[in-house]
Amino acid sequence: MCGRARCTLNPGQVAQACRLADGGGDASSIPTLQMDRYRPSYNVSPGAYLPVVAARKEAKGSGEGREAPVIHCMKWGLVPSFTKKTEKPDHFKMFNARSESIKEKASFRRLIPTNRCLVAVEGFYEWKKDGSRKQPYYIHFKDHRPLVFAALYDSWVNSEGEILHTFTILTTRSSTALQWLHDRMPVILGNKGSIDVWLEKSTPKLEAVLGPYEDSDLVWYPVTTAVGKPSFDGPECIKEIKLKSTGENPMSKFFAKKKVDKSQSEPEHKKSSNEFPQTDAFGSVKDEPDAEETEELTKEEKNGKSDHFAPPKGETIGPDVCGIKREFEEMATNSISQTETAIVLPASPVKKGKSVKSTGDRQASLLSYFGKR
Repeated sequence: MCGRARCTLNPGQVAQACRLADGGGDASSIPTLQMDRYRPSYNVSPGAYLPVVAARKEAKGSGEGREAPVIHCMKWGLVPSFTKKTEKPDHFKMFNARSESIKEKASFRRLIPTNRCLVAVEGFYEWKKDGSRKQPYYIHFKDHRPLVFAALYDSWVNSEGEILHTFTILTTRSSTALQWLHDRMPVILGNKGSIDVWLEKSTPKLEAVLGPYEDSDLVWYPVTTAVGKPSFDGPECIKEIKLKSTGENPMSKFFAKKKVDKSQSEPEHKKSSNEFPQTDAFGSVKDEPDAEETEELTKEEKNGKSDHFAPPKGETIGPDVCGIKREFEEMATNSISQTETAIVLPASPVKKGKSVKSTGDRQASLLSYFGKR
């Protein structure tokens, strides 16, 4: 599908792109029609006027029956000639035509023998779908030469008698290199041979030039999503942008950090658990939980529903489990008392000395004084 393009070419550049001057002629001498309607744009959409190369019969006296190319400004979006005069034309309805089925549909089949034309642009846009998001890409030749598309045109007369010339761009299956982007692409005529085959009305076999363009000189890069607005125009449309990496998002980084912090605190838990005898309540806890368990634990902690240390169903919580903190305090108290005892034992002779001295206290000396008297 081709629904947006860039075309800022003048008539001479269009003639050169379509190889109209390869025979030694002057590209600027190619006759033009209604070029005053043409507005160069970096963001052309259906309904806009573009220069189209078609073969027309020359005027009488200059060579009867001979056809010569002409650059005619036409509106993008085919309006078949059999459309009712009172009907409002819809240029988005047939701005593309599938090359595989142009011989089957009446709107296109009758145009193949006499109404083939060429459309020259500098590049076109295609959107890559990524869920609800669509990222546009600008596709062009590496050497920046114009692309030439195969197209069909028609003429329609409205209720006021005005003749409107419109065209549709042919599409084909996507090339091997562009299948990741879209399943369709415009029919690109990459050389003079394919251009002549399409433009010459006497050619019976056209399938050979209607396949995908497979050469490696067709390149692309991402551009701003503002291209999606037809009113957005100018060089900013084709400015390359850098896409943000979608591999990681801030939320995933946040939870990854939490898992790292959990793993850092794990050695401390192991150290405290090794100090005490392991009870049945802790028997099901692994020493080193794997990544999935850590992630699950993190989610449970975040929701405030973590039961990682809950006892099995149907079992009551005994004093061995409930008293872990108490056992810790008792052990801590016992260790402290043992330490004090270890300190006091060496100093026991000093205490005996103090007890001897205690006879010299007031009470002891008073009794001894009255005893002596």
